[in-house]
Amino acid sequence: MALDLFSPTTLGAISLKNRIVMAPLTRNRAGEGGVPQDLNATYYSQRASAGLIVTEATPISPMGHGYPALPGIYTDAQVAGWRKVTDAVHAKGGKIVLQLWHVGRISHPSLLPNNAQPVAPSAIKPAGQAFTYQGLVDYVEPRALDASELPGIVADFVHATQCALTAGFDGVEIHAANGYLLDQFLRDGTNKRTDNYGGSIENRARFLLEVTKAVVDTAGSDKVGIRISPVNPFNDMQDGNPQALFNYVANALNQFNLAYLHAVEGGIHGGGDSEPFNFDEMRKLFKGSYMANLAYDKARGNEAIASGHANVIAYGVPYIGNPDLVERYKTNAVLNQADDATFYGGSEKGYTDYPFLNQ
Repeated sequence: MALDLFSPTTLGAISLKNRIVMAPLTRNRAGEGGVPQDLNATYYSQRASAGLIVTEATPISPMGHGYPALPGIYTDAQVAGWRKVTDAVHAKGGKIVLQLWHVGRISHPSLLPNNAQPVAPSAIKPAGQAFTYQGLVDYVEPRALDASELPGIVADFVHATQCALTAGFDGVEIHAANGYLLDQFLRDGTNKRTDNYGGSIENRARFLLEVTKAVVDTAGSDKVGIRISPVNPFNDMQDGNPQALFNYVANALNQFNLAYLHAVEGGIHGGGDSEPFNFDEMRKLFKGSYMANLAYDKARGNEAIASGHANVIAYGVPYIGNPDLVERYKTNAVLNQADDATFYGGSEKGYTDYPFLNQ
């Protein structure tokens, strides 16, 4: 029988009842101190029929923040808040992994401890504006990280991974996509370093591989995935040879025997046009399970799985408006339209009040 979106599968140690994944979606609705609330537990548990939920990107440290009202994963109170979420999802038979995030230069002093300068591989100010509690303000020039500071950030990833496991997550996803810190090290538009972490592709990939090894050593390789976005220009990103870079990354990640590689197959968030890129070529180099993401609908998702291009498909915006997306796809029901005015921040409206099919 041909495989499709409704076939069960496993990603490393995580068994999935179907191949429909809820993609990470920033919603800016955490409580004081970056603590997830009951509202967040309701939101995620409503979507527990997904084969797997990947949480919204979650800062690994106070310096990892870049937007208002984000949940964190580095304090005991945050762990307790997330435990409510994982318990609620597991009670409905769902699986959930936490996405580990450091935004690097895509922040602003007003969002950081003691008005700190954001950090990055190189002191290159991004075009555009930061979302802050005061509204939109221009990005500032980040401070280039000294090589001696990188082990401290690796340690933050390890601590966050330990916190995620304590909170009951089925695994973690390392966020190395969409112009945030690990992606800033990878791509040559943002990495102008002249030490062991800059220049050649091998050097630019070094920090990602160090973080990955540390997270794998903490959680076990079968509970770790990674997200990349080879050609997403969002957050003022570019690279001179993305195919060579990400072919190298995909191949280098094989050493870890990861649960999955999650790829954003193009440009998202209105960052502009993306460069041409052969995702099939990169996909063939990666020996593990592959999660494809970007503008997939039911038909394209089934096609990607049947052809062997992807093992699972991650859906973003459809999951905002359709907590029961799996059931709607199964029965070919009409989808609710997601209201983009309520994507970021707010309360129940546009978050937990979308109707289920049986309502």
